[in-house]
Parts: sequence; C-alpha cells; structure tokens
Amino acid sequence: MSGGTATAKAGIGIDLVDISRIERALERRPRLAGRIFTEGELEYAASRRRPARHLAARFAAKEAVVKALGLAPGTAIREIEVVAGSPPEVRLHDEVAQLAAERGLGVRISLTHERETAGAVAIAEAS
Repeated sequence: MSGGTATAKAGIGIDLVDISRIERALERRPRLAGRIFTEGELEYAASRRRPARHLAARFAAKEAVVKALGLAPGTAIREIEVVAGSPPEVRLHDEVAQLAAERGLGVRISLTHERETAGAVAIAEAS
C-alpha cells in the first residue's frame, strides 16, 4: 500500500468485471472468496439468484475504490466492504480505513450489472 498524507486529494475510480470470469475463478479456487469478500458480502450474494453477479459488482467496486483512493496494487481488498443498500455503502477496515482517514477522504460508490458484466464507480472526496 502507498503511504498516506495529511492532505485530502479527491479521486475517481472505475472498474468492469466479466461475471463469468468471477464464476470460473470461484469454482476453481473456492477459498478465494474468503480472501476477497467479507462474510456480509458473501451472505448477501448467497441470498441472490445469481451470486456471482453480485460478487462481481462488489469486486469491481473494491477495485474502483483502490483507484479512487490512489492505493497501491496488491492492497488487501477484503479491507474494503460493500454494504447493500440504496445507495450501496463502502465500509473501510484496518489499513485502508487508516489511510483514508489520514488523507481525510470518504468514499461513495455506484454499482451496476447486466447479464455478463458488472461495473462500479467510486468517488473519494474530503469527508
């Protein structure tokens, strides 16, 4: 992860994910879900008709948040939690929460999904 600064710097991030890619990855490596998603995210997705669609949207949101906050590749994306709602919320945990707080930033997201693609946009702004 990149180090934090005391200055808030707004950012935007976007990501698109092929839903079938997430389905295949989770089928091949079932433990992967627990390394990427929180219990709440997994429970929410499991309650839906096509869980991978909702996990893919959350994965896209996590990647978009990493970009919006200007975090380094390899950031522990499980520390970024997407909470269902209208609109959905982002809860940051551990090091990611600390870095966002140091930078004085909060994050808002928007999710979308179609039959084969999920996407998200994240905006990091002064909190």
